[in-house]
Amino acid sequence: MLVIGHRGAPGHLPEHTASSYRLAFAQGADAVEPDVVVSRDGALVLRHENEISGTTDIADRPEFAGRRTVKTVDGVRVDGWFAEDLDWAELATLRCRERLPELRPGSAAHDGEEPILRLGDLLALVEAEERGISLVIELKHAHFLGERGHDLAGLLLAELDRRGWTDPAGRPGRLIIESFELAPLDRLRGAGVDAEFVFLLESEGAPADELARAGADARPYDWYRGDAGLDALAGRVDGISLAKRDLLRDPSVVERAAARGLAAYTWTLRPENRFLEPEHRSGADPRAFGDWRAEWARILASGVRGVFVDHPDLWAAMRDSAPEG
Repeated sequence: MLVIGHRGAPGHLPEHTASSYRLAFAQGADAVEPDVVVSRDGALVLRHENEISGTTDIADRPEFAGRRTVKTVDGVRVDGWFAEDLDWAELATLRCRERLPELRPGSAAHDGEEPILRLGDLLALVEAEERGISLVIELKHAHFLGERGHDLAGLLLAELDRRGWTDPAGRPGRLIIESFELAPLDRLRGAGVDAEFVFLLESEGAPADELARAGADARPYDWYRGDAGLDALAGRVDGISLAKRDLLRDPSVVERAAARGLAAYTWTLRPENRFLEPEHRSGADPRAFGDWRAEWARILASGVRGVFVDHPDLWAAMRDSAPEG
């Protein structure tokens, strides 16, 4: 089973920082997952969302006060500062912050220590590791950004090609590309990128690119979890990635996907009470660790191919201590 450090090791250090990724390597992650957005001048930037006030110090920087704006991103009204409105030289002056400081004060103690990374910066970190670390690249808001002139799939293709990651002889089996939209996956697969393509499934709603094309007739994510949806995905993508709650509610989706040649992944595993299912929480403190071992054991037993975790050390230890068979 693949242990994927979700944006590095953000249970310990602010997400998408070099230190967080290096810690994930050291804690035994088989892969790391960067979220990719874009700067105004086309740099591929690692941020959880294109709105960056929750993960950087931009709100405290008076020189950027006039950049605050309101946008509707994939149907959601968002007020803040957006990566696509700043050039990379401006973004490079910002410093990272813990996204969940009330839950992870230990990580928040490192606020302001490190700059934002580009995808190329992370590729360099991965390439420098003697142990073969895989990369799971998530393209964020591809349709939204495309409408504003940013070809996210095309930029990714160029970056991977520039660094030799599109060559099948270079790093075979070490690249996974995922998205909540199918169009960018179709595009990259059609370009011959040597990668595994994974369709991310939200619990609710429908893919933004499908909504833009089909409107009220767009097929929702829950349709894709059904047999007809899995049939439609077979041969189009290599796998699906499920929200943890959806997997726990219906673990049969793993077997049904496998019957169609689709691998199944799940996101995101976290040990704090706030993120555990109610039956696995311990006490009322949302920051306290609940009975994460029991919840994660259910996921381990489901047969998923990989898990996205904020604490790679906890999952790796549990996986390695599980009885064989």
